[in-house]
Amino acid sequence: MIKLLTPYPALLTTENNEKMVVVADLHIGWEVSLAEEGVHVPSQTAKLQRKLSEIIKKVKPKKILFLGDIKHTIAKAEVEEWRDVPQLFENIAEDVNEIMVIPGNHDGNLEPLLPENVKILPITGIKVGDTGFFHGHTWPSPELLACKNLVIGHLHPVVVFRDPLGFRITTQVWVEAKCDGLELARALLRRLRIKIEEGVAETFKEKFGVTPRVDKLFIMPAFNDFLGGQPMNMSSICKEEKYQEFIGPIMRSGAVNVGEAEVYMLDGTYLGRIDQLRMLT
Repeated sequence: MIKLLTPYPALLTTENNEKMVVVADLHIGWEVSLAEEGVHVPSQTAKLQRKLSEIIKKVKPKKILFLGDIKHTIAKAEVEEWRDVPQLFENIAEDVNEIMVIPGNHDGNLEPLLPENVKILPITGIKVGDTGFFHGHTWPSPELLACKNLVIGHLHPVVVFRDPLGFRITTQVWVEAKCDGLELARALLRRLRIKIEEGVAETFKEKFGVTPRVDKLFIMPAFNDFLGGQPMNMSSICKEEKYQEFIGPIMRSGAVNVGEAEVYMLDGTYLGRIDQLRMLT
């Protein structure tokens, strides 16, 4: 079961009566990159900490899963990250039994920053019940395609509106999209250079021991609401070459029906389908 924890950019899963909270894209230390451009913003890590503590107090989960991009610098760790990342994890460790991290593309050199009790999982993701979780910048493990649902972060999805006076309004959103499991399996087989013999499902079953069942893809909003985002209602999201590397292999695969994806604000308000919202940009 997947439940959006409105009004927070977090979701809840329950497996064997154990609750697990999932959040993505904290980007701790992003303020450093702004300072290098001459814009000085105080550290927002305490705000992230308070928001996490509110969620944990309200939901009382046994586990918390961080779905990538804990920190902001990609291949190294800044001084601020050495200070803020351990502090945040040590604080939440007092309130949950297990903390897990699936590294994202910004999480180079992350392990030395984490307390020893934090479990670092493969970047190819994990399966919890009938849902597969991974950051979204890489392919998931083939075993995750046996799930009905996939959940990713990475894109920081937002929608953009313009009113009649030309003012631009941007808001964070959840995205729920149909995903063709067979087409996704076909793309992964192609990526792995595996020849399709009798059929996609049969070849996938033979090579990996699972049958592709993916039906839906959920894209999580960034937990750090100071970050920019990818406007999902821009027609260029999956078409222009400059976006292709950024959006990740799942979105590039052709298996995700972006136009008919349904969009929800953080408070649960249903905004409509992406192809409808494109008319408002």
